Amino acid sequence: MTTLPAIIYNQLFVSLPEPKFDLAGQTAIVTGSNTGLGFEAARHLVRLNAETVILAVRNIEKGEHAKQRIEESTKKEGVVEVWELDLSSYESVKSFVRKCNQNLQRLDCVIGNAAIGPGLYKTFEDNEAALTVNIVSTFLLNTLLLPLCRKTSRLFNVQPRLTFIVSEVHGMARLPERQQPDIFAALNADKSSSGMRRRYGVTKLLGVLLTKELAARMGKPDNQGVIVNCANPGFCVSDLGRDAPAVYRPLMVLLNLILARTTEMGSRAHVFAAAGSAETHGQYMSNGRVEPPSEFVRSKDGMETQHRVYDELLKKLEKINPGISQLVVGK
Repeated sequence: MTTLPAIIYNQLFVSLPEPKFDLAGQTAIVTGSNTGLGFEAARHLVRLNAETVILAVRNIEKGEHAKQRIEESTKKEGVVEVWELDLSSYESVKSFVRKCNQNLQRLDCVIGNAAIGPGLYKTFEDNEAALTVNIVSTFLLNTLLLPLCRKTSRLFNVQPRLTFIVSEVHGMARLPERQQPDIFAALNADKSSSGMRRRYGVTKLLGVLLTKELAARMGKPDNQGVIVNCANPGFCVSDLGRDAPAVYRPLMVLLNLILARTTEMGSRAHVFAAAGSAETHGQYMSNGRVEPPSEFVRSKDGMETQHRVYDELLKKLEKINPGISQLVVGK
């Protein structure tokens, strides 16, 4: 459930169990993993015996420091690798995928954790910054990685998982732009302070809608080999508020003290989704299990918006990487 009372209840009274999976032999990628939830998720993957865990980060120096911390805490060396990935740049995304294809024998899970919540309007590539990082580049990355995941499925008889990190706030986000002919264009045109205040929640709503549509167009994992899902870690202590306007930072501190889960607790949701079974395909996961997304997502209006916004995204991805739409259906 995504109502405000349900969110508060989850924050105060629901704890996720510690993941107990055995990921021996598996290779994982975690974006935005030099700090916060991504860092803790990567540390869990190492603890759970993954063979290779790639920290996909914008700043290599910070990534190397995170690697050192993970190795010291898990007492495991030779597992973590640090690769550069800047989601504000489409060319960086494509370069990262080329490196994956050239260097990885298998790819079992990708956790799309990296996200921003800028308080002021700015652009990366051809969109407002949060749209580029949280949506376009994240879906570009995962779609381009589908061939490697499907190869892994065939060679190792497994079902790789692509997990998008979303949020409970998707249920409170409003998307009046769906009434416009072009949803992305309408979002990009809104440079107002009110538009930016709701932008993070809007990207998380889009993440849920697009995950569902991507999964539907890919087909069932038994037929095409790969699981796609999205996960809500809840409101956690993290670095997400670093870009928030100064006026909101005292409120963030207060909310962290009263409501926030620890970063490690929230990261458990990442891991449960990243180890998810075929039953999680196309599903919204919260508290480590499949739960219904917001009422809007489940409505007829939500379904229509889901189809439209995915078609718009696919047009963008085709401009960035011609032929990418064929990867969705496995061609």
